[in-house]
Amino acid sequence: MELFVILSLPGIWSTLLIVVVVLLVFGGKKIPELMRGIGSGINEFKKGLAGDEKEEPKKNKEE
Repeated sequence: MELFVILSLPGIWSTLLIVVVVLLVFGGKKIPELMRGIGSGINEFKKGLAGDEKEEPKKNKEE
């Protein structure tokens, strides 16, 4: 069981390799734009979830 846990965790070299590949594919200027887009998408998703919770009590009062 311990061997499985050790092998499933990414090491420093594999993490470094992934970072280098991402930098090569997207470039240094494109990565902040991608992260900004992901962040705004997460915020919109959270707002959507909060909006659904606020709408449910209103629907119950109307019925």
